[in-house]
Amino acid sequence: MKENEPREKLEIALGEQLNALISASHALNVRAAAKFDSSLQPAAFHIVRWLYSYGPTNAATLAESTAMDRSSVSRLVKQLQSLGYVNREASPKDGRGIVLSLTEYGQQKIIDALKEKESIFYERLSDWKDAELHDFIQMLRQFNGFNRR
Repeated sequence: MKENEPREKLEIALGEQLNALISASHALNVRAAAKFDSSLQPAAFHIVRWLYSYGPTNAATLAESTAMDRSSVSRLVKQLQSLGYVNREASPKDGRGIVLSLTEYGQQKIIDALKEKESIFYERLSDWKDAELHDFIQMLRQFNGFNRR
C-alpha cells in the first residue's frame, strides 16, 4: 500500500461530493431560472443573478465575469431590458459608457426565484448546530480562496 493512498481516496471522495454539489446547484439554478421567467434561457438568469449579487456594471465586465461572449451578453441584456428586468443608463463616470443594473421589478423577481432555491439548501442545513454551520462556511471560504493565509 502506498503511503499517500488514503489521501488519494479522500481527494476522490471530495471530488465526488463537489460534483454532487455542483450538479445539485445547477439543477436548482435551472429551476430558479424557470421560476424567474420561463420564457428566458438560463443564461439570462445567470446575468440577472450576477447583477443582483454584485451590482451595476458594464457589459464587458458582465461578459468576463459570467464567462459569456460579449455578443451573447448584449443579446440577453436587450431581452432582459425589453421585459423590464434590466436598466441601461449612461455611466456617471463616462457619459459614453453604459451601466447595466436591475430594475426594482427585476430585483423582486430574482428574490422570489432565489427563495425557492435557497430554501432547498437551507432545509438540508436545518438540523445543523450553529457551530457546524459556522465551520462549514469557514472551510468553504478557505476552499474558495477567500481566507488566504
